[in-house]
Amino acid sequence: MKPQNPVPVQLFVGILYSQKQLLDKALSLLYDEFGETGVKSREYRFNVSDYYVKEMGNPIYRCFYSYKRLIDPGSIALIKIKTNEIEDRIAEGSNRKVNLDPGYLDYDKVVLPSAKYNGNKVYLEKGIWADLTLLYSKGRFTPYPWSFPDFKTGMYEEFFLELRTQYKKAVLKKSN
Repeated sequence: MKPQNPVPVQLFVGILYSQKQLLDKALSLLYDEFGETGVKSREYRFNVSDYYVKEMGNPIYRCFYSYKRLIDPGSIALIKIKTNEIEDRIAEGSNRKVNLDPGYLDYDKVVLPSAKYNGNKVYLEKGIWADLTLLYSKGRFTPYPWSFPDFKTGMYEEFFLELRTQYKKAVLKKSN
């Protein structure tokens, strides 16, 4: 069988922040890079870890934004590098004030790129690894044993189900 081009996937960015004005700055820079947003999540309190408190302060919130333009899944490594650059632009010295976690959704899964190796991750390029985070099956998303603790709670499922619905419509529209 010959290789085939992949179906485009839905780009989203998960954002951790503690200051609204820095969220707004990040969103502006993300817009410049990725264009118009699509589905937006509600704001979630991020309290499953204190890992980011020293850099960002407290309380910390997470939200998700999708982008209307579908992407090639192979581009996610370069997107992760770009979002790391945006984090650096917003940082105060060596302290990140906003954490940007890009990812993509397709019909079957949610994938997050990472600059950190782990045995379950697959190497992409330029020091970036793919981390399978959620599996879609039978109308719901299920975390993997290695998924981040906040993804394991299921609190983001409503967002990802809505995003999957919009993604299916976008793929259908693109193919017509």
